[in-house]
Amino acid sequence: MKSAVIGRIYTLIFFVLFLSGCEAIEGIFKAGVWTGFVIVALVIVLIIFVLRKIF
Repeated sequence: MKSAVIGRIYTLIFFVLFLSGCEAIEGIFKAGVWTGFVIVALVIVLIIFVLRKIF
């Protein structure tokens, strides 16, 4: 009886820690995607600006 309850508690703790880690990684990748998007947009704007000045 006790081993079954302890096993369930360990399983619950494992899933809580595992799922919170996935959410943290998801947040990091979302921030990375937006940062990359902003950098690419700025580079494109810079290229257009330079090309307009040249021609």
